[in-house]
Amino acid sequence: MSSEADLIRLLHDRHGALLWSVALQRTADPGRAQDAVQETLLRAWRHPDAFEEARGDPRPWLLRTLRNVLIDEWRARAVRPEVLYDDVTEAEVQADLAGVGRSVADHADAAAQAWVVGAALARLSPEHRAVLGECYFRGRTVAEAAGVLGIPPGTVKSRAHYALRALRLVLEEMGVGS
Repeated sequence: MSSEADLIRLLHDRHGALLWSVALQRTADPGRAQDAVQETLLRAWRHPDAFEEARGDPRPWLLRTLRNVLIDEWRARAVRPEVLYDDVTEAEVQADLAGVGRSVADHADAAAQAWVVGAALARLSPEHRAVLGECYFRGRTVAEAAGVLGIPPGTVKSRAHYALRALRLVLEEMGVGS
């Protein structure tokens, strides 16, 4: 068995479920989702350098590639619609397709960002994750977060500062952001 086949098998074993979940959520069609995952893994096979250990976690690359595959697939369907109705004008079809395209792209971006941030947060300490969860995701004030976490407000401020700094470094390591 070649190392290329091993790479595909390893990527599928480690990330196939995540890719399938995202693709199925975006397409709502198991066949299209499976095709998108296969195309993503094919592109991974064509670019094995994207998975060198020095580059870090391959999930952001895979999710970005899946997003691109889904957008490409949507665009291909947009120029060759499956069903056209006689009572709908061309302008109405184009307006609907334009709105759907923005929606699919926005949702794919949001999903990819959510998974990247989740992967980055998983690399932080539990204390840093807890403070970020309370202050940024639940919108609590420093005093409220301190009460929930059972720590002094000054500790919440300090941990939030260092947690954001650590998160920025992790995202940079993952090749996200500037």
